[in-house]
Amino acid sequence: MEIQSFFILAAAFFGFINLSRFLLKILLSTWSTFIRPEKDLRSYGAWAAITGSTDGIGKAIAFDIAARGLNLVLIGRNPSKLEATSREIRQIHGEVKVKTVAIDFSDACRNGEEIARYVEAESRGLDLGILINNAGLAYPYARFMHEVDDRLMESVVGVNAAAVAWITRAAVAGMMERGRGAIVNIGSGSSACLSSYPLYTVYAATKAYVAMLSKSMSLEYKRHGIDVQCQIPMLVATKMSSIRKASLFTPSAETYSKASMRWIGQSDAICIPYWPHALQAFLISFFPTQLVDTFLFRYFVGMRARGRRKDHKLHSTKLN
Repeated sequence: MEIQSFFILAAAFFGFINLSRFLLKILLSTWSTFIRPEKDLRSYGAWAAITGSTDGIGKAIAFDIAARGLNLVLIGRNPSKLEATSREIRQIHGEVKVKTVAIDFSDACRNGEEIARYVEAESRGLDLGILINNAGLAYPYARFMHEVDDRLMESVVGVNAAAVAWITRAAVAGMMERGRGAIVNIGSGSSACLSSYPLYTVYAATKAYVAMLSKSMSLEYKRHGIDVQCQIPMLVATKMSSIRKASLFTPSAETYSKASMRWIGQSDAICIPYWPHALQAFLISFFPTQLVDTFLFRYFVGMRARGRRKDHKLHSTKLN
């Protein structure tokens, strides 16, 4: 009886500890998401640079940062879209200065150093306090790795990984001199919340690289006054995701950006700013890994089939 009582007490004790940890996690999450005051982003410097700033999350973040009184360096591939975005921001926030830098990151695997030097030259003399690495590239639709052509593979790795490393290295040097700065890398739930992401393998792997880069740099530079963070979105209604209609769990870029602003400069090296996304990740963690992997594989195989049919139809139309 004494042994039985001991095990009952031990089970109760460990159950209480686990419940307490769970409740504490809920309280901390509630504080971070809804109550914690937003950091004054102007404390980092007068300028913020944003890659992939003409569409989706990047564009929404540009508007939100401008609303907080910072000047902007908009970095993107399309000069006309950059100018249009710049004009929109100046119309709403007339006091904000906007500088545009047109550059294609898809060749960053081969000329990353040249890209970094160009961006560095264009931002020289500016009090650049914030860098948002938002530019991203995914497959047009799901496919096995051997079906990813050479150019697409090089572009995905270039935009999502190589360019992030080169531009971050260029920006952090100036931040070190000034003793302050914030670097925010936009990651993906494909690598942070799931054990695998089949048929989008190269894309997910580049985002895992971004997460590790962020965690490691956060430890390296925190003592120098530089905050490095990887923000994890799940699905967002953007061109990249091919989702047009926003919902609670698939927010618009503008809704996601508002959540993103609350987390910049906070202590979390990896975070999920939008609370319904955090809830999704939490619920996914309860399912067996093998079950989630099997579901994703079958889902993306179906997506691949639909994409191939669409490609075949377009090709047939062009021939006719």
